[in-house]
Amino acid sequence: MELRDGLTRPAQARALDAPPPLWPRDPPVRVRKTVPDAWLELVIREGRNRQVRRMTAAVGLPTLRLVRIAIGGARLDAIAPGQWTALPHAAPFS
Repeated sequence: MELRDGLTRPAQARALDAPPPLWPRDPPVRVRKTVPDAWLELVIREGRNRQVRRMTAAVGLPTLRLVRIAIGGARLDAIAPGQWTALPHAAPFS
């Protein structure tokens, strides 16, 4: 996808049929009955500043709620809000 700061690395996008089971947001996202909404699953391979928000805005779908479920090989969906788990140590950057 082309953004103002250049072409992004290839990404995957999938429309979800229903919202995933998530914890309540505080404050809640404002609901507008005349504006349709959709849930998307995106897999990106880089982390530019506000990349997901800029990508969805570029296709006319502004982001109202953004939930990260994985970082690299670490999945966060098995960890309850407020909980943590230790990750294996990686070699330091050279």
